[in-house]
Amino acid sequence: MTSAAPTASLSAAEARRVSLAAQGFANAPKIGKRRPFDAALSRLHVLQIDSVNVFSRSHYMPVFSRHGGYAHERLDDHLWGSGEFTEYWAHEAAFIPVADRPLFGWRMDDFRARHTRDGRWERLAPTIDAVRERLRSDGPQLVRELEDGPREKRGPWWDWSDTKHAVEVLFAAGEVVSAGRESFQRRYALAEQAIPDQHLVAVDRATAQRELVARAARSLGVGTLADIADYHRLKTPAAKAAVADLVESGELVPVEVEGWLGKGGTPEAAWLHRDAAVPSRLAPNALLTPFDPVVWFRPRAERIHDFHYRIEIYTPKEKRQFGYYCLPLMVGGKLAGRIDLKADRQAGELLVQAAWQEPGAPRHTSEVAAQLLRDAASWQGLSDIRAAGVGNLDLGFAH
Repeated sequence: MTSAAPTASLSAAEARRVSLAAQGFANAPKIGKRRPFDAALSRLHVLQIDSVNVFSRSHYMPVFSRHGGYAHERLDDHLWGSGEFTEYWAHEAAFIPVADRPLFGWRMDDFRARHTRDGRWERLAPTIDAVRERLRSDGPQLVRELEDGPREKRGPWWDWSDTKHAVEVLFAAGEVVSAGRESFQRRYALAEQAIPDQHLVAVDRATAQRELVARAARSLGVGTLADIADYHRLKTPAAKAAVADLVESGELVPVEVEGWLGKGGTPEAAWLHRDAAVPSRLAPNALLTPFDPVVWFRPRAERIHDFHYRIEIYTPKEKRQFGYYCLPLMVGGKLAGRIDLKADRQAGELLVQAAWQEPGAPRHTSEVAAQLLRDAASWQGLSDIRAAGVGNLDLGFAH
């Protein structure tokens, strides 16, 4: 990698504002002129998908965090009905622009090679062939439609049937795609049935990874090598080579950020995207999904926001520190707390199961959080908010 000295420096506060602006928090929605989610999708590049629906499915949240309430159906129609997006393993499972699918061809090849080496492809070969033929003859199918007769015996991975495992292997290898969802279950189709031909031609590995690094750097604004590599889950050597190329081309600018220290207390190498804005003031308030890029790479959240965050879904109840599904709370552009939410849709209530504020949180954190929760309840179609009174953040709602 180039050893050129940094040509710019940022204070810790500037770096935080740069990152939030790059993530779309500087973009005000243009109601009536464009869909509010267009700007968010453009900024983020990937929209992580998660099945947990205790409050809201994760892919809906980044748009709400940046632009406020909107109709879920409009985003569903756009993601699954416009032909502009598809699903793939881009960070974790995520929506990506369909035009960017060729940038993941190398990953599809790697998945195929891995499943060949570990014997899964051979073991599942008869089922894989049957799935291909069924999709070719009958078109897009849910797994239960692909399973003839009674539910199949569960396989050894994730308690999946062989059919489910076969379609997921084919999905990872790029042969099948998601053609929409029903009750959040993928409806699978052969790639050529759902993806335009021009988006089926893979880009060579080095070119694709360089472009993914460029997209990650643009979405982050400023970041370390680890930040940039994590965005699309690239291995460090590949990301390092791509960063060097992008520094040489001028797309990335080496920068030193106040307080970003590596091993031994020396300044950690970081890069600023040439298009990144450095706002003089940016102080958004927002509730975030645990899978928002602001917090999904925990070391970055700690470095930029001094916010130690772990999701506790898989932690036994008696060992949880903050709650089952805590949403990070941003106040004035700083991560100032976390709120464990649950939507009781039958009762029409938003349940605040716990609410916590960080040491040094702004004095108006309670008021901001209460308003954000009222907005969230309205967005979810819930008429009331009830708090359990757990935690150190008093929101003023009835218990």
